[in-house]
Amino acid sequence: MSLVIILLLLAVFLIIIGLMQPLAKRLRLPLTVLLALVGILIGAGATFLLQTRLTDAFNDLALSILLLPIGSTVFLYVFLPTLLFQTALTLEVRRLIDDWVPILVLAVVAVVVATFVIGFALAPFGVQPLIVCLIVASIVATTDPSAVVGIFRDIGAPGRLGRLIEGESLLNDAAAIALFGVFLALATTAAETDALTVVLDFAVTLIGGCLFGYGAARVGVFLLGVVREYRQAEMSVSLALPYVIFITADQIVGVSAVVAVVFAGLTLNLMGPARLRPEDWDYLTATWDQLAFWAATLIFLLAALLIPRLLGEVTLIEVGLIAVVVVAALAARAIVLWGVLPLLTWARLSPHVSTPYRAVILWGGLRGSVTLALALSVTENRLLPPDAQRFVAVLATGFLLFTLLVQGTTLRRMIRALGLDRLGPLDLALRNQVIAVALQNVRESVAETAAAYGFARGVVRSEAKRFGERLQAAIRRAEEGGGIGDKDRITLSLLTLAAREYDLVLELFRERLISLRLVDPMLSEASRLIDRTRAGGRTEYNRTAARALAYSRAFRLAHALQLRFGLPGPLQQQIARRFELLVTTRIIVRELQDFAQARVRPIHGDRVCALIQEILSRRAEQVQQALDALRLQYPGYAEELERRLIRKAALRREEIEYNRLLEDRLIGPELHRSLLRGIAAARRREESRPPLDPALRNREIVRGSALFRGVDDAVVDRVADALVPIYAAPGDVLVRRGEPADAVFFIASGAVEADFGHRAVRLGRGEVFGEMGVLGRRARRADVKAISYATLFRLDEERFRTLMAEEPVLRGHVERLVAERRAAGIEGPRARLPA
Repeated sequence: MSLVIILLLLAVFLIIIGLMQPLAKRLRLPLTVLLALVGILIGAGATFLLQTRLTDAFNDLALSILLLPIGSTVFLYVFLPTLLFQTALTLEVRRLIDDWVPILVLAVVAVVVATFVIGFALAPFGVQPLIVCLIVASIVATTDPSAVVGIFRDIGAPGRLGRLIEGESLLNDAAAIALFGVFLALATTAAETDALTVVLDFAVTLIGGCLFGYGAARVGVFLLGVVREYRQAEMSVSLALPYVIFITADQIVGVSAVVAVVFAGLTLNLMGPARLRPEDWDYLTATWDQLAFWAATLIFLLAALLIPRLLGEVTLIEVGLIAVVVVAALAARAIVLWGVLPLLTWARLSPHVSTPYRAVILWGGLRGSVTLALALSVTENRLLPPDAQRFVAVLATGFLLFTLLVQGTTLRRMIRALGLDRLGPLDLALRNQVIAVALQNVRESVAETAAAYGFARGVVRSEAKRFGERLQAAIRRAEEGGGIGDKDRITLSLLTLAAREYDLVLELFRERLISLRLVDPMLSEASRLIDRTRAGGRTEYNRTAARALAYSRAFRLAHALQLRFGLPGPLQQQIARRFELLVTTRIIVRELQDFAQARVRPIHGDRVCALIQEILSRRAEQVQQALDALRLQYPGYAEELERRLIRKAALRREEIEYNRLLEDRLIGPELHRSLLRGIAAARRREESRPPLDPALRNREIVRGSALFRGVDDAVVDRVADALVPIYAAPGDVLVRRGEPADAVFFIASGAVEADFGHRAVRLGRGEVFGEMGVLGRRARRADVKAISYATLFRLDEERFRTLMAEEPVLRGHVERLVAERRAAGIEGPRARLPA
């Protein structure tokens, strides 16, 4: 068949797909189900036209349709990578984390259970050997979410239900294909293989696919960074990525190609928004949505063309065997849903999955293109006997038709009967209040629009009356509904703020106010804030927001490198990064305070808004405290960052103004490009972080200490050079009771608490602790921990003793302070340093 005929048929099929979409909406059928029906009719019609003696006029057309080069290779290597990659790319990955246990159970355990239940259910009939029955079972164990998810979206089913189905389908394809490969190899080779080898091969295939997909995706992310801001180049790299990964994993590396592509898509899903400009990421995902739509619909239509050929002349015995597969598949799925999942919930390994959810998941296990592709590959395998090929093809195809034509067409009614298309009491009450607030805002804008357009007064009055009646009805429903307590309102408000924070990070990135190196960790923290708030409400929101301000592992590692090996570079970079993070977080928290006042208060009321503002004020205070701790050591650095942010904002506004001038035809394209080149050059200068002076004001701190008042400047310089900085987060233990006293500590910023057992003493900026233990050569008598973000300086025991012996002035200061402290009844001395 010529390439021209193939292209013409594909073009006609795309037209049919386009026409079927509105028809499916009108008939209230899943598009994939309707396309499968159309494909079967086209395939059966072509077969009839070719065999009938009524006319030969359509023989060429029928022959072209029947001879289309549709094989398993086309489905697996052309369409499948696109479908897998797009689903993984657009999933709400961080929302899936809450349900990773049930998803993994449905994706792997359910596939294994279904394979063996169906296989052993078919074996007693003696039509084929057990290994062939297991091949059939592995083929029909995989599910296709496209029809089900489409139904969920149409009727407004809960989002979690769709995530469970989509998450399951992503990984169960890999598990089913891996099992299929194992059983097919056992059926077509004479070599004996023990069960342990099969299990190990299965595990290695899946785990190897995960690792390979992740590593390849990291390479792809790097390449996207190289071509950043070139939209077509970014799309080209992302389009090539799943095919390179799929073919390489399958043909060269020998791991699961499906798992590799899925993990590559998930990795890009998590890292892509921080690597690309927001508008480019939107373009990339929208393009992938369109590609996946074409792939999903074409694969259903083309696969359905083969169904008449695969089924052939079905016998009653084969119909009975298909019924056995149907019953066994549903029973296997029920075993997992009602047997395994409740055990996981009881063991607190999985969130609860309600009975209606489990019923829908049971009935919503539709089969699709992967099932047909694997069945087709069996018919193409000449190592299997023809009767085994027919057995696999008929049972797999018949079962697929049952899921599409019976389960697919009744699933919508089942969801409605279970009430899963209706909002819960909390969401319903919130919906009524949102409508009431929105209509109040709309009334004002509509009145302004009517006045601006100069409509007739009678028309305006009548429409205003009609709108007012609708508004009053909405307010009445909101007041009658009630149903939302303050606790729920606070949680909902904090979830809104956490989602708004995520959007603000992207907006600041779009405005070029956040650097590329900072946007990824900030997006991760915002997503974590959403997840933890959903799980634990106000407590988790506060805890997660505070944890985001803690010193990171990278910061602590850099600090350790500076302490042990004298390497200042990594610590300098981490301090600069922390400055930028804190300045940006302060901006976001202030934006959230305005957002809460303007958007949260009208919906949730003054009392809830006041509590939210209190939470945000406390968070702002924590951010400012952490920023002040660094400002004490690096005066002017935060101000320099703020100046750069202002300059970046000005550049963005300038860029927008030039774009508007181009849109209004006030400047031409050549001048516009020249102006943007100037903006880009200025932006590159502002992108680099300002240099951070590694000198930590040690000398100023030592000179200001009462301990060193009157001490020679050379001695002060010697002490300053010996000081080692320590950065502490709230709760960090600095000194433990009973350990040897080997250093003296100066507090540059923040506060610590010394717990002597019988009493606790708090020390703040400008104070010293630990000197009495060093002088008395005794173990520490207190546990000292940071109670805020603090910066301290450490002077080791040997240097301090030497100074005490060499400097009588210093010795006198210490003795005087000891006497003062003992007179005050405080255990151990402390020296006041001026602020």
